[in-house]
Amino acid sequence: MAEGGDLTFIKDGSDADFEYTCTPCGDDDIREEAVKFCPVCEEYLCTSCTRQHGRRKATRSHTLQDCDALTTKGTAVTMVTKCRYHLDRDIEMYCEVHDMVYCMKCIIDNHRSCNGVSNLEDVSSHQVKEIERLKTDMKTIQERLDDTDQKLKTNISSVEKQRNEIISQIEGIEREFVDHIRKLKHKALEALNSDFTLAKEEVEINVSQISKVKQEIEQACSQLQTVDSMNVRQQFVQTKLVQQTVNNALKVFKQSEAKGCQYLRFTENAELKSLIIASTSLGSVEKTTENNSLLYKVSSQKEINIKMKNDGVQCYINDICQLTDGTIILADSNNKRIKRLDGNYNIKDCLDLESYPRGICCTGNTEVAVKLYNDKVWFISTGNSLSKMRDISVTGGGYWGMAYCAGQLWVSDLNGVNVYNMTDTLLKSFSKDVNGQRIFKSSPQQMAVSGDTIIVTDNSDGAVCLNRDGTVKRELRDKRLANTRGVCVANDGTVFISGLNSNNILMFDRDGKCFGELVGKDAGLIKPTSLLYDDKKNCLIVACNPDKIIVYYT
Repeated sequence: MAEGGDLTFIKDGSDADFEYTCTPCGDDDIREEAVKFCPVCEEYLCTSCTRQHGRRKATRSHTLQDCDALTTKGTAVTMVTKCRYHLDRDIEMYCEVHDMVYCMKCIIDNHRSCNGVSNLEDVSSHQVKEIERLKTDMKTIQERLDDTDQKLKTNISSVEKQRNEIISQIEGIEREFVDHIRKLKHKALEALNSDFTLAKEEVEINVSQISKVKQEIEQACSQLQTVDSMNVRQQFVQTKLVQQTVNNALKVFKQSEAKGCQYLRFTENAELKSLIIASTSLGSVEKTTENNSLLYKVSSQKEINIKMKNDGVQCYINDICQLTDGTIILADSNNKRIKRLDGNYNIKDCLDLESYPRGICCTGNTEVAVKLYNDKVWFISTGNSLSKMRDISVTGGGYWGMAYCAGQLWVSDLNGVNVYNMTDTLLKSFSKDVNGQRIFKSSPQQMAVSGDTIIVTDNSDGAVCLNRDGTVKRELRDKRLANTRGVCVANDGTVFISGLNSNNILMFDRDGKCFGELVGKDAGLIKPTSLLYDDKKNCLIVACNPDKIIVYYT
């Protein structure tokens, strides 16, 4: 039982602290301060419910007590709550095992075997401490809810800001395209006007020659009209002169016919048109959920041998890529081949290459590009079997790393990165910033793409995040890393970077903050060369040579 001054009802979500709360309102999850108590109904009543209580025929005769009087006089008040499962029974018992109150029928039906079942009178002595604990808990949860509410409201503002930034970015891309198309148009018009001028001049010269010859023929015709009146000697001279005029006219005619008519013809850039038509978007918008308080942790791991029977030497996996259907493909440099894995990460098939692979990336739903030591990039179909489709030439084939972003190949070189289109045209190179300072601490290594950001490890203590125009967005650095090589990105934006000589893997968020180590140097990891996070299976695939990969499940 509860004594009058000691009983306080608290409902979730309310900031008020009442001595008594209205019982009927509380049944509707509404928290109102009680001003009256009905001993007959054993209910606390707010002002509104008090009026209703006095209007109903069944309750108008009940004598109500002021709640203030109960507190002042210390009057004992008996409150009985009905069981939620058996509405006709009162709650009378407490089960310590389930830490909940029940009616007697509940105890008999479901809690007969429970230890610590007792009458409510026996546990009432602990109520004061329990209520104080609940007050503390409620205050804590209210503070947390307030904090979460503020974070969510801030998140709305942040998302709106991000949306506006993306709109500006899309409009910027549109302007770049329009400006470039206008430049191409201006260049085409210049070429057209130049050819038009030349064609027109040639035709005008021909017209002038024809006009002159026509006049000469007309004069010759007039001369022939008078030849009958001439003597034989004069006739002979005149006919020879007319014949010469005719011969000259015939020569000009043949030359004009041989030259033919001038035509202007425009042949559009079919490659450019097909590339634009084939493109389905200006880019991709990713909606991700970031929770910086939840770190990746390794729950289990397994080692997988990826050496094939016909491998000539030990395997050295220097890069990994994943197709859109989840298929994993490895680049085995020592054996000059790529290897495709099945759903259990075991070798399914392979394709032999003409040189040592130095980088691999996915360039389509069923296509990968492989950078080779001999400065070639092979484009390989990943259908039922692996097969070469075509190749292009690049520089820097002997260096690690390559990535595909927005229809372009980013290829590592000794001091920087070269960007090519898909037909081996060098578009731009990045090695120094606008101030002439080196972008990378050492030679660029592996790359990963996150939206429009290209992340490049640089064989030092981290990686550089570049925009598509080559400007530095941020750097991911931590002194626990040594000779960074492998890098990959999970769907939530978490970046994983491995240290080849520090034998560890660190995690960074989108803003460059280091979460800490996923795999520490004391975990037995040796020379991690490349990484790939498989979001479909929530695991990190790590190539640690020779002959094996390690799968860390998170």
